[in-house]
Amino acid sequence: MSYSSLPVGALTAARVAAQSATQQTTNQAKADKARETAVSFEGVTLGEMLQPMFDTVDTSDNAFGGGAAEKQFRSLQVLEMGKEIAKGGGIGIADSVYRQILVMQEKASS
Repeated sequence: MSYSSLPVGALTAARVAAQSATQQTTNQAKADKARETAVSFEGVTLGEMLQPMFDTVDTSDNAFGGGAAEKQFRSLQVLEMGKEIAKGGGIGIADSVYRQILVMQEKASS
């Protein structure tokens, strides 16, 4: 069966269905990217909030802590801790940011 043997209405319906499926896929991809961005933002924010706490920790008298290497990589460690906290559910910042991103995307598309 070829497309030329289908009625015009069936072709139009098929095009509309294909466009709708494409639009849904695009919308889902945008929502997924927005969620990823929101979680990333929360991770960085939590890392920045945790940094002062770790700056005051004295690890010099610990058998496995302290030293120049730990000081060099402390900021990276704290940033990764913030990211992991955010991936694990965080404290709710990502949810608020995600909702706001969706609102901004909706305004931009209309």
